[in-house]
Amino acid sequence: QVQLVESGGGLVQAGGSLRLSCVASGRSFSPYSMGWFRQAPGQEREFVATIRWSGGSTYYADSVKGRFTISRDNAKNTVYLQMNSLKPEDTAVYYCNALMTVLNYWGVGTLVTVSS
Repeated sequence: QVQLVESGGGLVQAGGSLRLSCVASGRSFSPYSMGWFRQAPGQEREFVATIRWSGGSTYYADSVKGRFTISRDNAKNTVYLQMNSLKPEDTAVYYCNALMTVLNYWGVGTLVTVSS
């Protein structure tokens, strides 16, 4: 069983920055990738960014390219999302995701609110 715990959300003004963290626990944790998704009020959950656990290749949604950076610390089973130049449209609950060989795990989410 894998558990994901996000932290780092909060209220920030437009143009500001936040860093989200997601710590994974579980025996022999070795995902194919970890990533971040977000869900704004009244909208569907959408992809934000992902990073391959081995090799570190990264992929981003067009809406966050150049502003957000995903990184990982394999030794700490942690993935980060550095969010810069935040916009009001980035307001959402951000969910951590771990894609394993067979199963897909989700955290409970952390709220990011960007005020204009």
